[in-house]
Amino acid sequence: MNARQGFIGQPVQRKEDARFLTGRGQYTDDMIQHGQTYAYFLRSPYAHARIKGIAIDAAKAAPGVLGVYTGADFRDVGGLPCGWLITSVDGTPMKEPKHPILCDDKALYVGDAVALVVAETYAQAKEAAALIEVDYDELVPVVDTARAKNAGSSVHESAPDNVCYTWTIGDRADVDAAVAAAPHVSKLSFRNNRLIPNAIEPRCANAVYNPSDESYTLHVANQNPHVERLLMCAFVLGIPEHKMRVVAPDVGGGFGSKIFLYAEETAITWASKHVGRPIKWTADRSEAFLTDAHGRDHVTTAELATDKDGRFLALRVHTTANLGAYLSTFASSVPTILYATLLAGQYATPKIFCEVIGVFTNTAPVDAYRGAGRPEATYVVERMVETAARDLGIDPAEIRRRNFIKTFPYATPVGLTYDTGDFDTMLTRGQELADGAGFAARRAASEAKGLKRGLGYSAYIEACGLAPSNIAGALGARAGLFEAGEVRVHPTGKVTVFTGSHSHGQGHETTFAQIVADKLGIPLDDVNIEHGDTAKVLFGMGTYGSRSLSVGGTAIVKAVDKVIAKGKKIAAHLMEAADTDVEFEDGVFKVAGTDKSVPFASVSLTAYVPHNYPLDKLEPGLNENAFYDPTNFTYPSGTYICEVEVDPLTGVVRIERFTAVDDFGNIVNPMIVEGQVHGGLAQGIGQALLEHGQYDTDSGQLLTGSYMDYAMPRADDLPHFVVETSKGTPCTHNPLGVKGCGEAGAIGSPPAVINAICDALGLRDMPMPATPHTVWQAMQSRAR
Repeated sequence: MNARQGFIGQPVQRKEDARFLTGRGQYTDDMIQHGQTYAYFLRSPYAHARIKGIAIDAAKAAPGVLGVYTGADFRDVGGLPCGWLITSVDGTPMKEPKHPILCDDKALYVGDAVALVVAETYAQAKEAAALIEVDYDELVPVVDTARAKNAGSSVHESAPDNVCYTWTIGDRADVDAAVAAAPHVSKLSFRNNRLIPNAIEPRCANAVYNPSDESYTLHVANQNPHVERLLMCAFVLGIPEHKMRVVAPDVGGGFGSKIFLYAEETAITWASKHVGRPIKWTADRSEAFLTDAHGRDHVTTAELATDKDGRFLALRVHTTANLGAYLSTFASSVPTILYATLLAGQYATPKIFCEVIGVFTNTAPVDAYRGAGRPEATYVVERMVETAARDLGIDPAEIRRRNFIKTFPYATPVGLTYDTGDFDTMLTRGQELADGAGFAARRAASEAKGLKRGLGYSAYIEACGLAPSNIAGALGARAGLFEAGEVRVHPTGKVTVFTGSHSHGQGHETTFAQIVADKLGIPLDDVNIEHGDTAKVLFGMGTYGSRSLSVGGTAIVKAVDKVIAKGKKIAAHLMEAADTDVEFEDGVFKVAGTDKSVPFASVSLTAYVPHNYPLDKLEPGLNENAFYDPTNFTYPSGTYICEVEVDPLTGVVRIERFTAVDDFGNIVNPMIVEGQVHGGLAQGIGQALLEHGQYDTDSGQLLTGSYMDYAMPRADDLPHFVVETSKGTPCTHNPLGVKGCGEAGAIGSPPAVINAICDALGLRDMPMPATPHTVWQAMQSRAR
């Protein structure tokens, strides 16, 4: 491709795919250190139990064992921190009980780590762990989200009613009055089902202690290595940050579950010094089901007040959010700041109030999972809009059009300001691509076969690129939300970019290179992207919340701008002109109004070989870095339309058509964006139809602890997706005009699927996941 054609907006094939497709990817579990040892964690078989004693002598004497550690060994270190402080409505801070590295006095969920065994081989560590005898006193577990408050048994003594916080947003009295006076109120109660992340690569870590300089190196499958280092060093182990290197190499997916600081990598980092050898731990799939932070698990009642014409007057929401046994890294913010602030959706609803009660239970911690609060909010809003439309006898598309926000910027009543959007156009285009006009005929054809066909809409909006730091800090964030980028131009004109945004499937090595190559007018292959290593990258806040391009990409752009500015000064010297007269375009510095020019590579060489170079005015080199802290969120939006066919005899739901029209602002690589949407749709449809993490409410045992019980979507569960992302409204506050695309599919799809099923069956509600059994039961209940 000619550099003059530009790279932004082009479907460039992913640079990283060559090594992945040929098996040359380098993952944490691939690494074997000199003197490698292996860890195994003994885990609690009980959801809630007091630990009366642990006998470890037999395990310590077992063949190959180098060390056995229990909670007593970690009493003097900190607990795993939570990164967001939520303040309750009464002004008190959230309850924040210690999250120990290993259980000390109590185990609080099935899979809670009780002991660590380090041995020469994994098999030896596992066999030795079987020799540990733990004296448990089983206690009554708290499991059910809806009944956790005042359940009669307390997960933590510091929260006897199991309430972590009671948080609100909006004016309760104002909304109560509006709902009471409204001509019509639609009401629903529903559950946003618990999801268990299933990245193709399980969590893994390999820790090395170097006694020569008392430093540590941790290779770990993680989405934000700098945050991992910060939390582990500053809040838990007390290691000086300059003595800790964290490397996140190729990572096989994360979806949020690899954002957090976990006990396992922390424990083996600590133990590596005591053992004096490198320690590796890789989760098996059963451990992943039990211990990876889960997602969703909300119980909600919502009421949408409208006038007789279907115009929205007020929305009132009450949600109980399951936080699990401990507060994970971002757990407190997901059901509050990232959820309730999106309850306006795409609509000009004048009054909104939401109350969220975060509860502790004897289940795995619950934290961010693809979308993190935004899918839960979209599900509430879009199910309520669809229900109100059916209650009032208004076409679901028409009621949306009547209530869409039309003018921008728009300040919602729940604290956000949307800078731009065109919701009506997205809906219209979605209807065209979905062939809405032909739906009646397709429904009649299904009826003739004894099947039920339905159409469901979802008009979502999300807040991406968590920002800005000062506002987030005022809302309880305990870290900055900026990003860093460094652009290092080599003497030959080749460029290395160091970014704090970690790539684990998003294609950063391609899209970031496209941006830099486009701006500098150089070949794409001349740009190399480095990420995931705290020893190489200046700093970074990692990858989550669809922030990589809008925040990380902008930091890179700002660094490139500095390179160009310095390059103009060097070029001006070479061309004997004033730097204010120098222009840069298509990789060439030119003197305006003349034929004088000098290519980028000549300027880069001059920067490092400063013959006759104004050293009194410019330092040698062409290397710049930049930090970027956004002034606002970005707001991707779109319309999703799902068409289903349901067999009333079996309850089997088949998605016949799925149309996704998204506004992601400007697009850097449409091929990668389409792939991101496809992946998100698969996960959202999985939630709607198949996936449900379930615990036994009496024992707290995980009932869906394997692929035999937890149904992941397969290829034949998914239709051909019709996806369009080409026409959007650019973001107004970052130089790329981008908004983010990584989570949209998982956010907009669940309500579209459930709305379609309800339409097909004439039902007001349908629990998620809509498995054949659930659908069949719903039809039988209606018949009765």
